[in-house]
Formats: sequence, C-alpha cells, structure tokens
Amino acid sequence: MFCERALRSFWPLFSILAATVAAMMLGLHDLLPSFGFWSVAAVILLAFLASLVFGVWAFRFPRRAEVLTRLDASLPGRPVTALLDTQAIGAEDAAAAALWHAHQARMAQLAAKARAPAPNLRIASADPFALRYVALVSLLIALVFGSFWRVTTLSGLSSGSAEAGAVGPSWEGWIEPPLYTGLPVLYLNDQQGEALELAEGSRITLRFYGEVGALALTQSLSDPDQSGADKPVLEHDFAVQHSGHLEIIGRGGRSWNVTVLPDQPPNVSITGLPELTEDGALSLPFLAQDDYGIEGGVVRVSLDYLALSRRHGLRLDPETSADIELDLPLPVSGSRQAFDGVLIEDFAAHPWANLPVIFSFSVRDAAGQSSVSAGLGAPLVAPRFFDPLAAAVAEQRRDLIWSRGNTQRITQLLRALSHRPADLFREAGSYLQMRGILRELEAALLQSEDIGPPISEAQRDETAAALWALAQGLEEGDIGDALERMQRAKERLSQAMRDGASDEEIARLMQKLREATQDYMRQLQRQAQRDNQSGDSSEGQENAMTLSQQDLQAMMDRIQELMEQGRMAEAEQALEEFQRMMENMRMSQSQQGQTGSEGQQAMEDLGETLQEQQGLSDRAFRDLQEQFNPNAQAGESQNNEGRNGGQGRGQQHQGGSGGEGQSGQNGSEGQTGDPGQSPGGSAQGGAESGAGSLADQQQALRDTLRRLQEGLPLGQGAEGEATGEALDRAGEAMDGAQEALRQGDLAEAIDRQSEAMEALREGMRALGEAMAEAQQPGQQPGQGENAVGGRADPLGRDRNAAGLGDERNSEFGNGRAHRRAWDLLEELRRRMGEQGREEDERQYLERLLDQF
Repeated sequence: MFCERALRSFWPLFSILAATVAAMMLGLHDLLPSFGFWSVAAVILLAFLASLVFGVWAFRFPRRAEVLTRLDASLPGRPVTALLDTQAIGAEDAAAAALWHAHQARMAQLAAKARAPAPNLRIASADPFALRYVALVSLLIALVFGSFWRVTTLSGLSSGSAEAGAVGPSWEGWIEPPLYTGLPVLYLNDQQGEALELAEGSRITLRFYGEVGALALTQSLSDPDQSGADKPVLEHDFAVQHSGHLEIIGRGGRSWNVTVLPDQPPNVSITGLPELTEDGALSLPFLAQDDYGIEGGVVRVSLDYLALSRRHGLRLDPETSADIELDLPLPVSGSRQAFDGVLIEDFAAHPWANLPVIFSFSVRDAAGQSSVSAGLGAPLVAPRFFDPLAAAVAEQRRDLIWSRGNTQRITQLLRALSHRPADLFREAGSYLQMRGILRELEAALLQSEDIGPPISEAQRDETAAALWALAQGLEEGDIGDALERMQRAKERLSQAMRDGASDEEIARLMQKLREATQDYMRQLQRQAQRDNQSGDSSEGQENAMTLSQQDLQAMMDRIQELMEQGRMAEAEQALEEFQRMMENMRMSQSQQGQTGSEGQQAMEDLGETLQEQQGLSDRAFRDLQEQFNPNAQAGESQNNEGRNGGQGRGQQHQGGSGGEGQSGQNGSEGQTGDPGQSPGGSAQGGAESGAGSLADQQQALRDTLRRLQEGLPLGQGAEGEATGEALDRAGEAMDGAQEALRQGDLAEAIDRQSEAMEALREGMRALGEAMAEAQQPGQQPGQGENAVGGRADPLGRDRNAAGLGDERNSEFGNGRAHRRAWDLLEELRRRMGEQGREEDERQYLERLLDQF
C-alpha cells in the first residue's frame, strides 16, 4: 500500500527527473543558447517543485486499520475482522462461549494463511497520456546512446549572457581495432593513463562538441592529410599507422603516447612423426600459433624422389606428380591463437602408401599473412599387406597407377602369379578374379596402338580398383572358419615381427589376433552346444577343454609384453606355441576322452545301476500306494506309471501277473503271484507276491553293484576313498531293502532304497571328481570340470559352487536316467499336492521328497 500511494503521489516528480537526466545525457542542453537553456532550466525547476508539493500533499501513510481491511479482503470469510470482534451476547452462556471460541479458532486458522497482496501499480487514470512511459523510454535511450560525461558540461554554464559564451566544449573518441583481431571497440574517454597499445590498422574517431575551433587535435599516428588535424572541424577519423603521440588541446583535453603492435605472422610446426592409428589411418601431430588466431591452413604431401628407390615399377617417370593437399584440421570451439592438433587421414588406398614423402604445413591468419613449416621427410604410413600374394597384387596396382607404361610388365607378373594357383591361392574365387583382371589387361594391350599409353585412363582406374579389391580379399579374406581366421591373424603378426613393423602396426595386428581368438573360442562353445543337443558328443568331451578365456588372455598379454620389450625372437616362439595349442585343442579333448574312457564307463555303469534302483523303488512305491487304496482295481491308480518302461506300471498284480517289468540290464523277470489265488483276493496278497519278486531283483542289483565295485579305478586319493565308502553304504542300504521286501515292509524297503540311491549319487560325484583330479593334477580335489561329477548330478541338475544340484537349470538331453529321475521327482510332488490322499501316505511322500 505504501508503494501504491507513493507511485500515485510522486509519479509526476519521477517522470520529470527521468526526462531531465535523459536530456542532459543526450547533450540537448548543448544545443540551446544561453537564454534558452536557463529558461528551460527554470521551467523544469518550477515543475519539479510543483510535483514535489503535490506528492507531499497527496501522499498518506497507510493506517493499521486500512492494512488489516486490505489483508482481510484477500481471504475468504474475512477472518481478520472476525478475530478483532468480541462476543456481543451470550458471553455468560457456556455453550455460546464454546461456540464463539470454536469460531475464533477457525478464523485464526484462516488468518494464518494470509499473505501480503500484490500492490496495484496501475495509475492509468491519473496519467491518461502515459507521460511516465515517455520519460522512462527517454531515459533508456540516453543510457544506451548517451554519456554521463555530458552532464559534467553543465559546470561550465554560468548565469548571464557574458557567462553563456564561456560554456566549455566536450569531446568523445572511439578506437576500433581491425576486424581480424576480434577485439572490442574502446571508448577513448574511458582510457586511463597516458600510454596506449593499439593494434596496427586501428581506427580512431573523435567528435568535438561546442564552437568550432574551441578544441584542436595534434597527432603523429598517421599522415596529417588523412586525419585532418590541421583543419578546424568537429570530427576526425583516421587509421593508426605507426607509434606516436595523440593530444586533444582545449578545455577537458587529454594526451596519450600510443604504441602500435604490428600483426605477427602465424607459425606452425610438426611436433612428432607419422604414426598408424588402430583404424589404419595416418596420425601426425602439429602445433599452430598466431597472436590473433589461425584462420586456415593446408597440409601438403609431396613425394620424396631423393629417398625413393626407383626400381621395378617405379623406374618410369610418374604420369602425375601432383602433391596431396589436405585442409588443416582446426578446433571447432575455443581459441585458435595456440592449439595442438592432429592430422588424421587414411592413405591405405593411395599409390604413395608407405613410400617416402615430405610433409609440410602452411597456415594463414585473418590479416592474410601466412607461413610454412619445415618439411618433414617420413614414410606415408598406411596398413601394409603381410600376405605375400596380397602384397604382390597391391604392388602391381601401385605400379599401374604410377605409370601406364608398366602395363606389359604387370600383365607378365600376374600371369606368373596365377601359373600354379594351388600353391598360392586359398580360394578358387580369388584365382578366378585374378584371371579375369589378367584377361582384361591382355585384351586392352591387343587393342592399344603403338603410339601413346597402352591403356586409357578409364581402363587404368577400373583395373586398379579391381586389383585393390583382390588384394584386400587376399589379405583379409572371406574366411568362414574361426580357426582359419585366427591362423591368418597369427601369420600376419609373425610376418610383421619378422619385417620389423612399427609398434603401432604390431599392436593393431595383435588386437586382430585377440578378436580372432575370441571368435574361435565362441565357435568351440557353439559346437559343443550343438553336439550336446544332437547327442553326438559325450559329456566328458564337452567339458574336456579346461583352457579358459582368462588363460588365453594372459598368454596373449605375455606375447605383447615380449614384443613391447623388443624380445621379438621370444615373442615369435611364444606365438608359435600359442598357435599349436589352439590348433590341437580339439585333439587334446579327444585324447582326454580316451584317457578317461575306463572311468567314464564306470560312471555309465553306476548311472544304469542308479536307474535300476529307481525303477525298483517306483514299483515298491506303487505297491505301497495300492495297500493304502485296497479298493482300487488293477491299473486304476491314477497316473501310476513307473519310470522304467513296464516297471512300476499300473498293471494287474492279482491273479499271478504282478510285476512283470524287467529289471533293466540284468534282465530278471518279475516273479508271478500265486496262480491259485482268486481274482478277488486281497491286495495285500498281491503286494506280498510282488514284494517277493522285488526282493529277488533287489538281490540281483546288489550283486551287480558288488561286481562294479571290484572293477572301479578308485585310485589312492581322497576322492577314490570317498567313492568306495559311498558305494559300501549303497550296498548296505540295498541289503536292508532286500530284507525289508522279503518281510513285506514296503515302507522300510523304500526308505532303504532311497538311502541306496543317495549313496550311489555321492559315489558318482566322488568318482567324477577323482577322474577330474587325475586328468588335471594341478587342481585341488573337486575342482575338475568332469561332465558328470562337475556339472550335473544324477537328476540332471547343474551343480552350484557347493556341489548341490539346481533343478531350475536341468539338462534333459544328457541322458535317459536324468530324464526319468526328474519325472519321478515331479510325480512325487504332484501326488504330494493332492489333498484327497490319506495323511499317512502324504507323510510318506514327504519323507521321500526330503531325500531329494
């Protein structure tokens, strides 16, 4: 409210002040005669006093009641007024007092949300002609185009006509540097001191205000005719040509000693040698400097004929000797006064690749000055061809571009190269491609005339492109086999070491060898997966490769370290060993599989024993289930199918046909029941007959395990002892299961059979670790990567770090026993989840699941 009332009362005063200051900054007072100036000054003074009196008379300080009323109006319900009110009636009534206090509390909550309302600064009704905006715009224009120095000229004004003629003049000056410097314009009046440093070619502009001749200019920075210093004028404009003195004579005059800074020519130098980047491009560092910035530059590459070996295809004079010109790379952002840059260009396809050349850099600045660096003689580095045939083809391409007079010689060499293709060409396509190029050249030679080049420029360019594609195909090749790509990469690296290639070239080829080796390892992994899916490869062969990616990486790091140390002979020897190891990796896998064939056969026999034990346990479990469900007819038990074909299938056990499935490898048939028993006999009688048959089969399986134990290659290690102990426990559990079956205690028999299966699994796990330990003596027991002992348990589950199975990652394609064991486990879980089964049966199923 204070701002609103102050603006409404004093806006005429503010407008007069703004207009007066704007007029003085723009120097309007200098244009008026003395009488006019004082007349205007008197009018402005009267208007100022009148507006001040009006403002003081109209202004009123806001009172507290007005402030509260303004604040209360901004809130719903006027809570401030409600808080100031008092209870008029019912003050002695407790209910009315409580209601009043509740009303006051709500109003207090509303009042707490009060915020100062925005001031209303609209005074259009008091200023319908917007004079305040006119004054404000005038002040803004004066701030931009005017000067406060013009206000100081008022001090020279005096009262009376005699003093009016003595009004002192004023002046202004600007210094505009040349555009190429990029420097800002300087205001000469603001330059402190008597020393000035200006760029050569800067332009000085001076303006004198007041009577002509009141101020004079003397200077020695340019020719007098150019500046017009001797003429009584009010404006001077001249360019600074040399150092000298500048002085303004008169009231308020000043003087400076000016030093001219000439524009220095730019400078560029080559700071290193050309190197090869990982992408095969040339990299050449340089340094460029200029006092105001580099405008542009050119890199020129010329052939060094003095260092060039003029032999073979280079004996003839080149058809074109034009230099290579490239734009100098400049910073996209930042200062260009001094910067380090790198020229990066790919010269792989240029005919001068790897020939001696001379590099020269030239730069120019915005003033047009230029300079050239000292020439650097070095090879035009580019990726080289390490395949001998590819290098020969690339050389013929270079000779053809060098001079078409080499066409006959190139044709003869290409014919010689293609004479015995089996000795040189790895692929028939490359040979056919060379023969096609050769036929085209020979046809062009037959059609050529005796005068002039043998082939045209178009034919030369077409043939050069075909030769370049052929050379690249021979060098890189379209090799589909990862092993062959790795061999090619190794050969190129070996050739580079023998030829004394640069460190950058060797590092690039070493990286290609790493990539090819990784591709080969991935190919081996994919092949192993395909073999597993098709069942053509045994688990031992799948996991016989124990060389990891980390081992390969360490070997290649060692090779690269030897090369960096300059020990090329040792590096090449290590590279040969690495290559032999990679080529023989599959052979080593096969040999490891043959070495462990005896142990692998034992593993398979134990797996079949476990499978047969599982089938017997399935049949015992079915018989036990029928005891709990005596009303079920033969074959009516839902989903009652064992995992061994006919074993455990829901077939009729009454009437002499119970348990007719075979016992796997032994071929023992199930014993039949009592033929004299009627079909209506009890289920218990059929179960006893089936139990007797199961007992005989259990005894036969125990004998089989005993024979297997006698022929197992247990060895002398801890894992061999663990295998023997586990199989002994399995035999004892089988004996207990046989005894229980003969006594008709199916529940006890199933428990003992579960113990036997668990002991067999432990024995197979220990045997697998013993086999891995025997194949890899440097590893600790249990660390070997055996197919059965190291990766999957008898149920086909991948083992984790603790050696336990994980049914989430089961591999069902690794064996029939694994699939059948897994299906049995799923069947147990399904029956456990059926709520209609007896509690005793559910508890038994739970005990079975605990075994897994």
